[in-house]
Amino acid sequence: MKKVYRLLICTMLASVALNAQNAEWTSLFNGKDLKGWKQLGGEAKYDVYKKEITGTTVSGTPNSFLVTEKEYGDFILELEVKLPDSATNSGIQFRSHYDAAGNNGKGKVFGYQYELDGSSRAWTGGIYDEGRRGWLYPLDLNSAAKKAYKQGAFNKVRIEATGNTIKTWINNVPASFLIDDADASGFIALQVHGIGKTTEAGKKIQWRNIRIQTDNIQSTPFPADVFAAGTTNNTLLEEEKKNGWKLLFDGQTSGGWRGAKLQDFPEKGWKIEKGAITVLSSKGQEAANGGDIVTTDLYSAFDLSFDFKLSTGGNSGVKYFVTLSEATSGSAIGLEYQVLDDKNHPDAKQGINGNRTLASLYDLITARKNERFVHPPGEWNTGRIVVYPNNHVEHYLNGVKVVAYERGSQAYRNLVAKSKYQKWPNFGEAKEGRILLQDHGDEVSYRNIKIRALK
Repeated sequence: MKKVYRLLICTMLASVALNAQNAEWTSLFNGKDLKGWKQLGGEAKYDVYKKEITGTTVSGTPNSFLVTEKEYGDFILELEVKLPDSATNSGIQFRSHYDAAGNNGKGKVFGYQYELDGSSRAWTGGIYDEGRRGWLYPLDLNSAAKKAYKQGAFNKVRIEATGNTIKTWINNVPASFLIDDADASGFIALQVHGIGKTTEAGKKIQWRNIRIQTDNIQSTPFPADVFAAGTTNNTLLEEEKKNGWKLLFDGQTSGGWRGAKLQDFPEKGWKIEKGAITVLSSKGQEAANGGDIVTTDLYSAFDLSFDFKLSTGGNSGVKYFVTLSEATSGSAIGLEYQVLDDKNHPDAKQGINGNRTLASLYDLITARKNERFVHPPGEWNTGRIVVYPNNHVEHYLNGVKVVAYERGSQAYRNLVAKSKYQKWPNFGEAKEGRILLQDHGDEVSYRNIKIRALK
């Protein structure tokens, strides 16, 4: 009898705990109708069938949104969604807003969007800024998550928004990690992407089991190897620090840097102001003013991220594996992530097949980039260089991978043999080296410089 009693008590306690857990969730969809939602934007059709919200594409209409009547700040959102095919694109808006005067009075929805992408690009779970800044977290930044999406099936979506930190999952796989403070609250919306008049209409997107938590929200830790993209200046989350990230520039001082040919930081030619470190113009004279600056520490395998802003016609570079052992009259030698205004600087037309353009491995490998991911002079771009312990190297521009190569491979050495670097034995193959910001005689600013050692 005592065993039965204890079993009954345990069952009751488990039931109470389960009910308490379930009580934390609030359903955003009652399974019967669209109560609590309203439509904005285009004229796609939304209806309810078999406890699912169905959005149907309509030719010749812009993006359509089924919007919650309530707004939400910090939350955890979960739902399931199915796209009809690999050609259909959709999204889930959150912390979003509506400008009734936008689009010439037709109205515009803008704000964060969880990407739903059934194409071979496989960016489902990435974060897009609808109607405003464009891509904030292309899923090139976390290629492991590209395999999580299931074509032709319901996929589980999870979004966590806590303060300025946004995290996404697709089918329980961590996808995006964004630090951004543009919006603290806003509505949630289900998007049916606009299609042209010649595109096949009648395709259906299905959503179900839409629920949200809004109380006592805590950010779930992500794996250390998931990159955190950030738009906040010169700061790190505690989670980033725990994962091994550190700032190479604190936004206020030159600590950790010195002149490439000096023991201290240059007394002229560079300035630190408004959270940025800027090389000043000397009218295009390479290393003629303050000269290059390098880190005081050496790095081997690493993940390096940095923001940069070009002046019109600007030229600079971020170099790595800089040993300072080569005798040069101008800039120090090293593997270089090219920082260049391609449209207004003549160097973009030099070299071979564009291998001196923005984000390229300078004079060796051309960056394959789409112009929509290039921000013009006067605006900030984000560069990223990843050197893995096996010497595989990648360059990114604004979250998109544009260069990949194997340092020290025969293919790499063949490229060096045809380049300006051929006269330096074992160029770019040092075990470790410094990070360098180049003085090429043009004004270029840097900020948010952070690095994580890889093992």
